[in-house]
Amino acid sequence: MCGIAGILDENHHLENQQVIFNDMIQTMKHRGPTSDGLYLEDHVALMHTRLAIVDVEKGLQPMQINEYTIIYNGECYNTEELRHDLEEKGIVFHTSSDTEVILHAYIYYKENCLQMINGIFAFAIYDTKEKSLFLARDPMGVKPLFYTFVDQILLFASEIKTLLAYPLVRAIIDEHSIHQIAYLGPGRISGSGVFKNIYEIKGGEYATYSSSSFQIHPYYELKAQPHTDSYDETIEKVKSLVIDAIKRQLVSDVKIGAFLSGGLDSSIICAVAANHYKKEGKQLSTFSLEFEENDLYFIPNHFQPTSDIPYIDLMVDTFKTNHTKIKLKSADLIDAIYRAVDARDLPGMADVDTALLCFCEEVKKHVDVVLSGECADEIFGGYPWFQDQNRSYFPWTQNLEYRQSLLLNQYQIDYHHYVGSLYHTSIQKAPFLPNASKEDIAIQQMTYLNIHWFMQTLLDRKDRMSMANGLEARVPFCDTRILNYVYSIPWAYKNHNQREKGLLREAMKDLLPLEISERKKSPFPKTHHPEYLKILRQELLKISQSDEPLWKIFNKEEVLKLCVEESSTPWYGQLMTTPQTIAYLLQINYWIKKYKIQIQ
Repeated sequence: MCGIAGILDENHHLENQQVIFNDMIQTMKHRGPTSDGLYLEDHVALMHTRLAIVDVEKGLQPMQINEYTIIYNGECYNTEELRHDLEEKGIVFHTSSDTEVILHAYIYYKENCLQMINGIFAFAIYDTKEKSLFLARDPMGVKPLFYTFVDQILLFASEIKTLLAYPLVRAIIDEHSIHQIAYLGPGRISGSGVFKNIYEIKGGEYATYSSSSFQIHPYYELKAQPHTDSYDETIEKVKSLVIDAIKRQLVSDVKIGAFLSGGLDSSIICAVAANHYKKEGKQLSTFSLEFEENDLYFIPNHFQPTSDIPYIDLMVDTFKTNHTKIKLKSADLIDAIYRAVDARDLPGMADVDTALLCFCEEVKKHVDVVLSGECADEIFGGYPWFQDQNRSYFPWTQNLEYRQSLLLNQYQIDYHHYVGSLYHTSIQKAPFLPNASKEDIAIQQMTYLNIHWFMQTLLDRKDRMSMANGLEARVPFCDTRILNYVYSIPWAYKNHNQREKGLLREAMKDLLPLEISERKKSPFPKTHHPEYLKILRQELLKISQSDEPLWKIFNKEEVLKLCVEESSTPWYGQLMTTPQTIAYLLQINYWIKKYKIQIQ
């Protein structure tokens, strides 16, 4: 993948801002360690840092064809089909890169090209003839694209830190930012960058900017369609779509591997990829994460009834992958708590972020691209809350009274209204057919919520933690063809045998050992070592001794109860309890200090 950024200032020439361009490019080097480039013309600067994956020699950016210049972050998985279509129209290609295909597709089809791309992307195209800029983000929002306006100057970038490197952009948060952090975090409102006046192009949107007119347009929207396939036909179609999505994402000119947790989703990817590689006489590289001494402290629970290790070993033995076990110590996560904020530009999912950050750091030593199992739970109904529809708020942020109790009085609000209105506005956007059953409507609403809220948090995490290490992470389940088909499948099919992801299990069972296809969903690995909580409490006590920015938002007396009381109340999702809540608060404090944030 890559990093992209740009400046469009219609009122001033930019030729004397080389120092600023260099500063902005430096903030993106982790995303593109291979090379960097700059396009500069009068009022426009386009910046790019490249992680070379396809056509390493010729796919340099910014790439220019006639009056059009592109900077592109992403992967197009139907490149050859698009290339063939354009060649039939007389277009001649000079590289094998998908960047050139995307640019030619835009030149020929304009914004309609977005309907034709199967992939993950964020890109900008500047037209020197029309003096116009085109920005686009992939349908599911896998690749990031933030923007802001300051003094009538448009700035955009893959990450917020790059925007903040521009001298006129200030790091400010206000009460709206704090409400997101306190009542929704580490999730956030789609389109919001949390920082005041910083926004994002949403997944499935494109934007145009010309003559001081900035307009955003949706090009992808989820639709409910009549499902006429029988159960057996549905099984075969799901299997075909999943296998095709995985195989398409194995294209690369550099080393590629896969994350393997021993869970259903990662095991499906590894099975398909390993079988595909075997036919080519190659061996798939797989990687798993575990924590030292976790076997001594792991206690089975409802959400994580079994350890990953036996299932990982079974998959490696079955598919003969070249496997690397990466072990972390609990202490490794403490420093990474803060490095994860640097990567995300926001407080995040505590040790779920930090473990992934450390994991990707080690994986990068072996490969440049990995496949990962995100998005299967959101699409196929893998979370417990799909089984429990009696909700008034987002199911991953139910304990709002607990959250509010930690805030200073001045930031406490009517959370019933604040979170409830966001929740109800979202579920009302979920498409469904007029004759749909109440059960199917409820499931489609929950799917819509997950796609537009919970999944976005996970995709943010996966992009920032992997790209912080110059590692490209691909997510085969996040394929719109899969979502478009599965969304309208009746819940009775999806919930086959009353099991989470029952349909997916049934569709892929012939590829997997029975123990894997029947395994209960298990979350991303985390440390269970008591030393981790002990160190976090020490960190919290340390900042309680001084006038830290955290205490300008949170009630110190209430927060410090976390140092003596063990609470099973989750902050976010299923497993973010006392240690993770402390880590999240430590991240907030560090974030405000590191980014020199002004609180309004």
